[in-house]
Amino acid sequence: MKTKFLFTLFLLGILCHQGNSQITPANLRQLQKKEDSLAAFARDMILDSLTAGRMRSDSQLVRTLVRSLQIKNSFFYPFDNVLGISKLYAPDSLFRIFSWTLSYDDYYSRQRGAIQLQTRDGSLRLIPLYDVSEISMDVMDSVRTKLNWIGAVYYDMVKTEYKGKPYYTLFGIDNNTVMSNKKWIEVLSFNERGEPQFGGPFFSFKEDSVKKPVQFRVQLEYKEDARILLRYDPEMQMIIYDHLVPEDGEPEKKWTYVPDGDYEGFKWQNGQWVHIEKIFNFKLQDGEAPLEKPILDNKGKTNESVLEQQSEKNKTKKPGGNR
Repeated sequence: MKTKFLFTLFLLGILCHQGNSQITPANLRQLQKKEDSLAAFARDMILDSLTAGRMRSDSQLVRTLVRSLQIKNSFFYPFDNVLGISKLYAPDSLFRIFSWTLSYDDYYSRQRGAIQLQTRDGSLRLIPLYDVSEISMDVMDSVRTKLNWIGAVYYDMVKTEYKGKPYYTLFGIDNNTVMSNKKWIEVLSFNERGEPQFGGPFFSFKEDSVKKPVQFRVQLEYKEDARILLRYDPEMQMIIYDHLVPEDGEPEKKWTYVPDGDYEGFKWQNGQWVHIEKIFNFKLQDGEAPLEKPILDNKGKTNESVLEQQSEKNKTKKPGGNR
């Protein structure tokens, strides 16, 4: 009880400078009770051995989360004890995104998501997101709304601007199938009505040796037991990710892709993320970055022994270590 009381005082101390955004002691106690329930539902949604049990826990989690967020100024409550649910705040704290995965079995899962916006009076403005990736013929095709979201569990976000408008680049993961996973780069913006828009002509390949059309989002599909890097580097001011190649040399088999020791990236320029084919061809401020031995030689041919070594290395990496 003493620890909880001290935490209450600490949290109130942090929030007291935010004027009308204070969480009252009574509301804080309510949120803490809700958090306990949410933590239990989230745990059961992940660990229950029965599909029906996981679905039931997911449904209870959604209802309890909405009731929790209806408490005034809930936006400032972090829900840190609710594990397995991503609670990602925007860098400017204008909103946060909740996202998580409901697994039905080894072959089928769907993402859940919602955007909570900060409001002046502390009331709830919540935008649910509906994952339709399973029925989308081409997930790379267009700008998406809350009604046709390409689901992902988001683990990082970076804010950029162009002509005074903010853009929020999201980094997410999707446990795609028993054979492969996906990572996504998705640009979120808001229209004049304050409605979220996912994607747009943001990813340019105009500087590549082989030109490609502008993409609305970036999808990296890779072997299920591989671990790949995808993150924003604030010092380099670039998105960095592993260059992927198929283990068996068949490009159409996306479930066989693994890192080859080289890196690609994107740099924000004039309202677009411009693709860079080889990140470490550039000289960094503190010297050349170390590279693992590339799987492909200068002629683009595969070194089978190095590829096998890289595959074995991927298997030994700890899950989640390279996000």
